Amino acid sequence: MPEIKENVLEKLQSEPKNLWKRLLITAIIISVVVWGSQSVHYTGIAAKGSTIAGSIITGLLHPNWSLYTFTETGVPYLVLQTIAIAILGTIIGAILAIPFSFLSSTNIVPKGVAVVFRAIILLIRTIPSLVWALIWIRVTGPGAFCGVVTQSICSIGMISKMYITAIEDLDTGILDALDAMGCNTFEKIRCGILPQLSAGFISTAIYRFDINLKDATTLGIVGAGGIGFPIINYINSANWQNAGSFLWALIFLVIVIEWCSTKIRARLAHGKR
Repeated sequence: MPEIKENVLEKLQSEPKNLWKRLLITAIIISVVVWGSQSVHYTGIAAKGSTIAGSIITGLLHPNWSLYTFTETGVPYLVLQTIAIAILGTIIGAILAIPFSFLSSTNIVPKGVAVVFRAIILLIRTIPSLVWALIWIRVTGPGAFCGVVTQSICSIGMISKMYITAIEDLDTGILDALDAMGCNTFEKIRCGILPQLSAGFISTAIYRFDINLKDATTLGIVGAGGIGFPIINYINSANWQNAGSFLWALIFLVIVIEWCSTKIRARLAHGKR
């Protein structure tokens, strides 16, 4: 026991003293918080704020069920349109991200080529989805097609980044073994690369679909199709019952998609049912 105690004390004494680093990091964080809070000014709640809040809650509790009709302005149609935009945007973006990610991986192509394509991916990720929607809406016009194009472009940036990580973590020993067995390039891709990447690629695409489903609502605000446009119209006109109808549909949709995608990702990652 005394020897163990001495070893523990010796280990503690041999650890580097990082107190000054911790104090410096704490001071930086406090400085950033203080600097950021200077631009935030609380002016109190508006005179009609409580009334509006009450109207919002009333609208959510008493939605307009007459909007649940299978017409082009009904909730089910616009919800299905939002899902379609997210699905198409994710699939197209995931497919286009594959060549971008391979051309950006330093273990596949020369470093100079990888730097160029990584810069392109960074440029795509830098521009927010709303800005992309405002750009493409001038090209394609308002509607669901604009939403699909916007989500496809935005998906490339995020999905490519995740794909690159998976590609650079490839076990090259398997490829060397297949090469030693005399396998051709196609056989090495089919038996050595795809089994390692498929689960990660599918999981990434499903995760991006979650994001696209929520973004499709936001993009609808600027006219890119989906459920967002009627929601913002009803909110601006203070028609809380109609807004509540769409919000309940959106909440239910997000919960269902989140549950399904979580189950699928868990099964892909760990084989869980």
